[in-house]
Amino acid sequence: MSGTELREGSHQPALLQSGIRNCTFGAGVKIVEPANVYGADIGEGTFIGPFVEIQKDVVIGARCKIQSHSFICELVTIGDDTVIAHGVMFINDLFQTGGPANGDKALWRSTRIGSRVAIGSNATILPVEIVDGCVIGAGSVVTRDCKVKGIYAGNPARLVRALD
Repeated sequence: MSGTELREGSHQPALLQSGIRNCTFGAGVKIVEPANVYGADIGEGTFIGPFVEIQKDVVIGARCKIQSHSFICELVTIGDDTVIAHGVMFINDLFQTGGPANGDKALWRSTRIGSRVAIGSNATILPVEIVDGCVIGAGSVVTRDCKVKGIYAGNPARLVRALD
């Protein structure tokens, strides 16, 4: 931390770098930095906004938009032409033992988001399946599968209206 003064009694922190590494990208992918994207497969024409983290083993389809400040954890698959709005959080650990899995990936669960899905700002997506063509309202907390193409909203998110 050159040029940084520490308070008396303070210790030098270990600095870990964010960045874009060990990914597979389709043609025409755009990423606005700073972003932390590692070990993911990103489809052609996808846009990733600033302050996004996409962890390893995530698969994102073609022509998606991942807006700023979103977090996509391991075990998430997203179909084509899907929009993840600002500040959307994905979760893979359900705290089944009463606390965090502490690295025990056997306790994690996967999430599958279909194609042509729109997820509104500040939604939280637990390990679920959301079928093609769904709309998830801003601020919703999705705790169960969305098996019918429709608009879902609330906490917990519920089907508000089916779509054709």
